[in-house]
Amino acid sequence: MPVPQRTTPPPIESPGVVRHPAWRLRADTAEAFTANLIEEVPVALIYNGVSHAVMLASPGDIADFALGFSLSEGIIETPQELLDLEVAPAGEGIEVRLTVTARRFAGLKDRRRTLAGRSGCGLCGVESLADAMRPLPAPVDQTFLTLAAVRRALDGLAPLQRLNQLAGAVHAAAWVDPDGVIQHLAEDVGRHNAFDKVIGAMARRRGGRPPGFALLTSRLSYELVQKAATTGISALVAISAPTALAIEAATRAGICIVALARADSVSVYAHPERVIDLNGAKPCIPIA
Repeated sequence: MPVPQRTTPPPIESPGVVRHPAWRLRADTAEAFTANLIEEVPVALIYNGVSHAVMLASPGDIADFALGFSLSEGIIETPQELLDLEVAPAGEGIEVRLTVTARRFAGLKDRRRTLAGRSGCGLCGVESLADAMRPLPAPVDQTFLTLAAVRRALDGLAPLQRLNQLAGAVHAAAWVDPDGVIQHLAEDVGRHNAFDKVIGAMARRRGGRPPGFALLTSRLSYELVQKAATTGISALVAISAPTALAIEAATRAGICIVALARADSVSVYAHPERVIDLNGAKPCIPIA
């Protein structure tokens, strides 16, 4: 089989994507091509001068990620408790230097943990079972979903997934209004990171997060429900399947879960009474 010559790939004009030479092998041929690869960089989160976590993430929307992580992990309760945020390159990665109020920093030191970040990292680094399975607050608002809104959101998802179109290998999370219109979408190699980026972007939005629900392309696991409950999100729609622990937590916390969302069907796993018809007159699922 002839060996194709390795060549230097041309640059790509897209943040978060790099080009790399690769070879496609078939039964009797080898074809050189240039592959688009998603970037993955270590991101250090430093609170009041103390390093707290290092996560692997896609290098876009880092300020949104840092704010969303701070909120969804309970480090701060409101965006106003984040006094300053600076993003700076550092060696092979990125440093995010955050300044939080003295009260929040004291709380962080009390339960400080170190996260050895991986793109698939969920609860890695939690020091005790009590920390991992902490009680979840019930969201104040209870969002109702219509099938029409879910389907409209699904139809609008793919065109907005720019990184996925270029290279694949990324998850997406989106914030969707009650009519099914996507208001914001973020992509990342980590499904938790993508969700944190959306949480942060919505928290930074003028007037705060508008009504709606979160749409996730990943499997729906416990830590995503945990992030939703911590930040007051009461409805999650996922393209992939949920875990049993996620549904147990969502049921207790009052979070509506729709998963395995497809154009022709969806599955409702928690709080089915909140999936209603177009007129909002009654649940789509008969409730005994």
